[in-house]
Amino acid sequence: LFYFLGSIVNFSQDPEVHFKYIQAACKTGQIKEVERICRESNCYDPERVKNFLKEAKLTDQLPLIIVCDRFDFVHDLVLYLYRNNLQKYIEIYVQKVNPSRLPVVVGGLLDVDCSEDVIKSLILVVRGQFSTDELVAEVEKRNRLKLLLPWLESRIHEGCEEPATHNALAKIYIDSNNNPERFLRENPYYDSCVVGKYCEKRDPHLACVAYERGQCDQELINVCNENSLFKSLSRYLVRRKDPELWASVLLESNPFRRPLIDQVVQTALSETQDPEEVSVTVKAFMTADLPNELIELLEKIVLDNSVFSEHRNLQNLLILTAIKADHTRVMEYINRLDNYDAPDIANIAISNELFEEAFAIFKKFDVNTSAVQVLIEHIGNLDRAYEFAERCNEPAVWSQLAKAQLQKELVKEAIDSYIKADDPSAYMEVVQAADKSGNWEDLVKFLQMARKKARESYVETELIFALAKTNRLAELEEFINGPNNAHIQQVGDRCYDEKMFEAAKLLYNNVSNFGRLASTLVHLGEYQAAVDGARKANSTRTWKEVCFACVDGQEFRLAQMCGLHIVVHADELEELINYYQDRGYFEELITMLEAALGLERAHMGMFTELAILYSKFKPQKMREHLELFWSRVNIPKVLRAAEQAHLWAELVFLYDKYEEFDNAIITMMTHPTDAWKEGQFKDIITKVANVELYYKAVQFYLEFKPLLLNDLLMVLSPRLDHSRAVNYFSKVKQLPLVKPYLRSVQNHNNKSVNEALNNLFITEEDYQALRTSIDAYDNFDNISLAQRMEKHELIEFRRIAAYLFKGNNRWKQSVELCKKDKLYKDAMQYASESKDIELAEELLAWFLQENKKECFAACLFSCYDLLRPDVVLETAWRHNIMDFSMPYFIQVMREYLSKVDALKEQVDKLETSESLRKEEEQATETQPIVYGTPQLMLTAGPSVPVPPQQPYGYGYQAPAGYTQPAAQPGFGYGM
Repeated sequence: LFYFLGSIVNFSQDPEVHFKYIQAACKTGQIKEVERICRESNCYDPERVKNFLKEAKLTDQLPLIIVCDRFDFVHDLVLYLYRNNLQKYIEIYVQKVNPSRLPVVVGGLLDVDCSEDVIKSLILVVRGQFSTDELVAEVEKRNRLKLLLPWLESRIHEGCEEPATHNALAKIYIDSNNNPERFLRENPYYDSCVVGKYCEKRDPHLACVAYERGQCDQELINVCNENSLFKSLSRYLVRRKDPELWASVLLESNPFRRPLIDQVVQTALSETQDPEEVSVTVKAFMTADLPNELIELLEKIVLDNSVFSEHRNLQNLLILTAIKADHTRVMEYINRLDNYDAPDIANIAISNELFEEAFAIFKKFDVNTSAVQVLIEHIGNLDRAYEFAERCNEPAVWSQLAKAQLQKELVKEAIDSYIKADDPSAYMEVVQAADKSGNWEDLVKFLQMARKKARESYVETELIFALAKTNRLAELEEFINGPNNAHIQQVGDRCYDEKMFEAAKLLYNNVSNFGRLASTLVHLGEYQAAVDGARKANSTRTWKEVCFACVDGQEFRLAQMCGLHIVVHADELEELINYYQDRGYFEELITMLEAALGLERAHMGMFTELAILYSKFKPQKMREHLELFWSRVNIPKVLRAAEQAHLWAELVFLYDKYEEFDNAIITMMTHPTDAWKEGQFKDIITKVANVELYYKAVQFYLEFKPLLLNDLLMVLSPRLDHSRAVNYFSKVKQLPLVKPYLRSVQNHNNKSVNEALNNLFITEEDYQALRTSIDAYDNFDNISLAQRMEKHELIEFRRIAAYLFKGNNRWKQSVELCKKDKLYKDAMQYASESKDIELAEELLAWFLQENKKECFAACLFSCYDLLRPDVVLETAWRHNIMDFSMPYFIQVMREYLSKVDALKEQVDKLETSESLRKEEEQATETQPIVYGTPQLMLTAGPSVPVPPQQPYGYGYQAPAGYTQPAAQPGFGYGM
C-alpha cells in the first residue's frame, strides 16, 4: 500500500489518499517520508492527521511538530509534549523549528504549571527571535509578569530600546510600586498609550503622567474627566499650548467645561510665567467664544498685579472683550488701564456704538481731532463739538467742526469755523454750499482769506463771481484789471446765464470775447453796439443771436445786416427762415433773401427757400424767379412747395426741368386750365417713360382739344401702339376724326389701321381710295371685306369684292360675281389668271348662252393657253360661229406647224449626228483600248434643245424671246 500510494500521492488531490499514505509510512517506519508529506502537502485534513500522529506514538515527534506548527495547533502540541514528558521536543521546536512561537509555547507551559525556572531558561535560550509584545501579552494574561523581570532587566542592560520591553518593565514597576512615577517621567522608550491605559484603573495620577509624557491628549482628558483631575488637566492644557486641544475641551457640549475653566483661572495661569502659554490660553478662550470667562481670565492676569499686568496686548484684549461681552465694564477698564492701543480700541468701540467710551479714550490720550469727530459723526452733538473746539482751540478741530457744519448746511457757522481754522482746503465745498444757500457776503470773506493762503485759479474765479452776485461791480472791475489767475470767461458765462448782464459785459469786454459781448449787449438793448460786437466776433452763432434779438426788437435793418452773414451758411438758413416765419415777418424775410442773392457766397438753399417763400406769399413772382434761377434751386423741394400752393404751371415747368416728364404731363392733364400749353405738351409728351400716358393724353385731347388730336397723334405715332389706338377710337366712335392720323401711319401696314381705313372708305363710298389701299397694303381680312362688299349697292365696290376673291384664289366666286355684274373683261381676265381649264370653258359656254359672240372671240384670245382646240372647234361648229373662232384656229394651226417644223429639224440633226458617230466608231474599231463608252444620241437627246413655239394669236408668229402675256386686252364688247 505504501508503494502504491507513493506512486500517486504526488499527483493526487484526494485528502484520503494523503492520509492513508501517512498511515502506511508510519507503519512501515518511513519517518522521513512522513515529515516530507506533512511539510509539503496541502491536501490532508490537519486535525485528523494531528490526532493520528498523537496516537501513533512515534519515536520522532517531528512530523507532529510540523503539522501543529503549520496549522496553529501549538498550544495542543505543548500540552501533549509536556504531559508525555517530551520537553526535549519543546526545546527543539522553539530553537530549531519556529522560534517565533515562543510566546504561545510559554503560555502553554504556564497553563500546565510548568516550573518557572524551566520557562526562564527556555526564554533565555531563544534570544530575540520572537515578539516581545506577544510574550508579554501571554504572560500578562496569566498575571505572571514578574516572571519576566530578570529577563527584561537583562535586555535593558544590554541596551534594548524596544518599546514592548520597556512597557512590560513599567507595568511590573507599577504593580510592585517600585518608584513608578520616576520611571514614567524619565524612561523615554515605553509606549505612553499602552502604559497609561494600564495605569487608568490602578493609579489615575500615574496614567496622567504617562499620557502627558506621550502627549496622549484625548486619553489624558478622558482619565481626568472620569477622575475629576481638573487641576492636572488645566496645567497640562496650559503647558501643552495646543489651540485644537483647547477647542476640544472648551466645547459647549463638554459637561466638564465649567470646573476646568475655574481651575485654569485659579491655578494654571497663576502658576505660569510663560507669555506664550498665556497667549495660547487667551486665544483659545477667544476662539471658543467665551467672552465672560475670558474677562474673568484677563482680570485675574491684568488687574491682580501679576507679571502680565502691563502687557499691552492683554489690556487691549480685556477692553475688547468687555466691548463685546459686557459694555458696562468698558468705561472702568478705559479709566483704570493706561497701556492699550487707544486709537484702535476707540475705533472698535465706535464700531460697537460705544461712542462715549471712544470719546473718553480720544480725550484721555489727547487725540482731539478724533474726539471731535466722534462728537460730530457718532454722538451728533454739534454744540458739544463747538464747546470742545473752543476749549482745545486747535485748527484741525475747527476744520473738523466746519466740515460737519457745512454738511448740516450751517453755512455761515461753517465759514466762521473755517476762518478760525485758517483752513481754505475745502474751498470747493464751501463755494457750492454758499451758492446753494445764497450766503454770498460770507463767501466773499472766506474766499478773500483763501486767496491769501493760496492763489488758486478756482478761488479767484469764485471770488469774482461772488463779487458779481453781491453787485460790487467797482471791486470786480478793479480785481479783473489787476493780476489774477481767474477764469474770467467762465465767470462771464455764469453771469450771463444768471442774467447779470452788467457784470457779464465787464467780464466779456476784459477777455475780448466779442461774441458773448454782443449777446450781452443784446440783452441790455444796445442793438447797434451788439451788431458791432458781432462783426468783430464774426461768428455764425453770434450773428444768429444778434439777428434774432434784432428781429424780436423789430430792428429789421440791423437784423438784415446780421442775416446776410447767416444765409450764406446752408445749415443755418432753415432756422433763420423759421424764426422770421414764426413771427410773421414774411416781407422782411423775402427782402433779406432777395438782397442775399447777389452775394458772392450765394448757394442753392437761398434760391430754393426764396422760391418756396414766393410760392406761399408772392406766387406772381415765382415763375420769373424759376425761369431765371431754375438751375440753382433744389427742384424736388420747390416741387413740393409749388404743389402745396397749387401753382400748376410752375409745377409743370419744374417737372420739365427736372426731367420728370411723366409727372409734368399728368399735371397738365389734371389741371389743363392753368397748366396746359399745346407746344409744351407736345414737346414733353415725346419724352415720357410711361407709354401708358400716350393713351391718357389721347383721351385728354379727345375731351379737351379734339381739333388738335391729329397733331398730337402725329407726334405720338413713333411710340404709339396703333392697334390699341384704333381699338380705342373705334370704341368711342371717333375714327373719322383721326383719319389723317390713320392715313399717315398706314405705311406700317398695320391690320387694325388698314381695316379701320377700309371701313372709312366704304362708309365714304370712296372706291378709288379703297382700291388703292387694298393694292398698297395687304394686311387685313380679305375674305371678310370681300363678303361685306359682295352685296354693296355700288358696282365698283362689288367689282373690288371680285378682285379680292381673285386675290384669295376664289376664282370661281370671283368670275361668278363678274358675270353677275356683266364685268366681262374682268371675268375673262380672272379666268385666264386662274389657269383653270374648266373655269375658262365654263365662261366660254356662258358667253354663248348669253349670245355674246364678240365676248366669245375675246375670251378665246384671253384664255388661249387654257382652251383645248378640239373643245373650241366643237363649240364653234355647234353654235355656227366659226367666223368668230377662226382667228383662234389660225393661231393654233400656226403654233402646231411651228412645233412640227421644230421637231423635224431636231430629227434631222439627230440623224446627222448619228451618222457621224458611226463613222467615228468604224475609224476607232482597230484601237485595243476603249477609253469610254460613247453615249447614244437618242439617249442623250439633242444637244441644242428647241423651245416650244408660243402662240401669239390671230395667225401671227410671236417674235423670239416673247412670252405669252397673262391677259390680253379685250375687244371692248359690252365693257
